Amino acid sequence: MLNIKPLKPTSKYSTRDHVYEVLKENIIALELEPGRSISEKEISELLSVSRTPVREAFVKLAQEELLEIYPQKGTTISLIDLNHVEEARFVREHLERAVVKEACLKFSSDGIFELESNLLLQKQCVAEKNYTKLFELDESFHQRIAIGAGKERIWTIIQQVNAHLNRIRMLSLAANYQWDLILSQHESIVEAIKEKDQEKADQVMEQHLKKLTFEQEELRSQYFNYFK
Repeated sequence: MLNIKPLKPTSKYSTRDHVYEVLKENIIALELEPGRSISEKEISELLSVSRTPVREAFVKLAQEELLEIYPQKGTTISLIDLNHVEEARFVREHLERAVVKEACLKFSSDGIFELESNLLLQKQCVAEKNYTKLFELDESFHQRIAIGAGKERIWTIIQQVNAHLNRIRMLSLAANYQWDLILSQHESIVEAIKEKDQEKADQVMEQHLKKLTFEQEELRSQYFNYFK
C-alpha cells in the first residue's frame, strides 16, 4: 500500500504544484523509494484531487528525471544516478564555497545567533537519531548562510539542481553516516564566519561538501537496488 507524507494545502500553490511538491518531497525523503511503481489513479485518490493535476505533476517530475514514465506500461520513481548526483554536488560545492567567503565579510550578529540556534537543534536531532529533521535543519543551515551573505538567489539556483543530491544525502543520514562529523563541520563553518576567516570557511565548506563523494560507493553497495 502506498504511503506518503502529506503537506498542508496552501493558497501559495495551484493543485498541480501542490501535488508536485508532495511527490517531490516524498521522493527526496525516500518515502517513495527508487524503483517503486506509482500511478495517477492511486495518487489522485490518496491526495483527493483529479487526475489532471497529477498527470501534470508527473510530467514535471519526469522532466527533472525523478520519475520515469513508460507509455502503456506505467510510472516508476527513478533510480539514483550517481552522474546526476556528482554534477549537483560539483555545482553546490563551487557556489557555496564562494557564498561562505562572502558570509565572512557580511554576516550580522543576528545571523550568527540564528546559525548557532540551528546548531543546537541539530545536536538534539543527533541525540534523538532523528535524521529527517536533521536533514531539514541542514538545509536551513546552508540557506541561512546564503541569506546572511546577501546571496539568497544563489540558494534558489542550487535548489534547482539539488534533488538528485538530496536523495543520496537523505540515504546517508538514514544509514547513520558520520552525523557527528557533519555537526562538527557545521560548527567549524560558524566559527570561521564569526572570525571572518575566509580561508578557513572555504576549506571547511569544501571538505563538508566533498564528504558524500567518499560515501557513494558504500551506499551503492548497501542499497544496490536504489541505484542505476
